[in-house]
Formats: sequence, structure tokens, C-alpha cells
Amino acid sequence: MNYQCDIPECESENWRVERFTITEKDASFYNLRLMINFQGHRRVEPGIYTRLRYKGDYDPVMSDTPAEFNDHVEFINRAEGDILINGLGLGLVLDACLSKTSKLPMRTVEHATVIEIDQELIDLVGPYYLAKYPGQIIIICADALEYKPERNVRFGAVWHDIWPLICADNLADMKRLHRKYGRRTKFQGSWCRAECERYM
Repeated sequence: MNYQCDIPECESENWRVERFTITEKDASFYNLRLMINFQGHRRVEPGIYTRLRYKGDYDPVMSDTPAEFNDHVEFINRAEGDILINGLGLGLVLDACLSKTSKLPMRTVEHATVIEIDQELIDLVGPYYLAKYPGQIIIICADALEYKPERNVRFGAVWHDIWPLICADNLADMKRLHRKYGRRTKFQGSWCRAECERYM
């Protein structure tokens, strides 16, 4: 499944949203490395994409390549009603959930609460989505692990994506977050949890 962010390029002191190109040669080399490491499911295709980078870091924190978007597809498909997203990032999941169209009203996302720990990132990325979806988004600057929703608040779905890398170290946080929201939602998921479990 392909999906691409339409957020404009922008930057702040420490963050940058930028377009980048994957050539046929880049894709072939990258995909060969993935096959050698038994990660062929994360293949990339040639094209122009958008990524979020922390200044000084070569690797992106997030991008809208098909491989990365597919990490979120189950949540996007199951999201409905009022949702909670831990981690703003590029806004990829937020945008995909609010822009999806469905013939089934129960699969429509009406409102999203986003918890993001970095105020600078909120100031950079947040205004674009707040303007695009007026009245449908609340962005709260808080640590997802410490944030406490109001009593009796329930969500149609909850997504946890607060980690820059896929590794087994993320599992402790994932378990903690899943316990926290276990009785507050019909469905929740964490970014690449199954892959993290394979690294154990």
C-alpha cells in the first residue's frame, strides 16, 4: 500500500522535514542488503518521499516510504471514532487516519489526540495538521509513558510509536503502554512490535 505525506518541507533548530529521492540504483542496493539480513519485507521502491530528520543524524526518524507506511496499516484500517496516537513524528499516521474515507461510519476517525514529548517538533509539524483538520486534533506535549488520560475516557483505537529504532529494548515500554490502555480501547498497537520480539 502506498501513501505519501503532503506536508511541506520545513525546519526548526533541531528538526527538518525534507523530500528525498530513492533512485533505482539506491533501491536495488538497499533491498539487496535487506535480503542478506532476512528483512526483505522492508523493501523500498524508487520514488520521491518525505522524511523527518533530527539535525546531525543521517538516519531519518520517520519517512513515508511504502515499507514504513505498511508498518502502520493495521492501525490505520482499524482506527475509528476518537483515537489516541503516542508520537507525532512526521504526522503520517495522523494524516492517514483523518483522511481515510470509508463506507462504514464505524471506521471513520472523528477526532485524534496526539501525545508528543518534543515541543519543538509540535511547533514545526503540528500547525500544518491543525489547519488541515480544524477542530479534529488535540496535540499535547507530554511523555507518553507518563501521560494520564482523564478518568473514564475511552478510545476507538490507540497507537504507540515513540521509538526512533526497531529493537528489543522498546518492548518494556510497549508492554507498559499496552497495560495502561488495555481497558481504554478496543484496539491498540505498537510500531513494529512483532519485529522487536524477533530480536530477543
